[in-house]
Amino acid sequence: MARPVRVFQHPNSLLVGHVRNLLEGAGVMCELRNWTLAGGMGDLAPIDCEPELWVAFDDAPRAEALIDQWRQSVEVSSSPGARLSRGWRCQRCGEWHEANFDTCWQCGLERPDP
Repeated sequence: MARPVRVFQHPNSLLVGHVRNLLEGAGVMCELRNWTLAGGMGDLAPIDCEPELWVAFDDAPRAEALIDQWRQSVEVSSSPGARLSRGWRCQRCGEWHEANFDTCWQCGLERPDP
């Protein structure tokens, strides 16, 4: 890959893998870096251990456009009123949870469907 450019970095390796699949599905080949450096945190700065996606210089504008389009779709689905953005209260114990929890940490009850 000639003159690679970093187009995406995130601490969540599953998210990086998802973006990689989006790009490669659109025909943009990626180089994955730092996939296994999480164990180095502490000796290395956390940001230096985050998985990264790199693409050829010529593919960078297209890759960045695809990533921007994906981010906008995520923002729309996470807008107020979307299930992912609303917190919830456990019906069993009354504990309040942020939207990213699907199970009550206090009593183990699963999040009810909206």
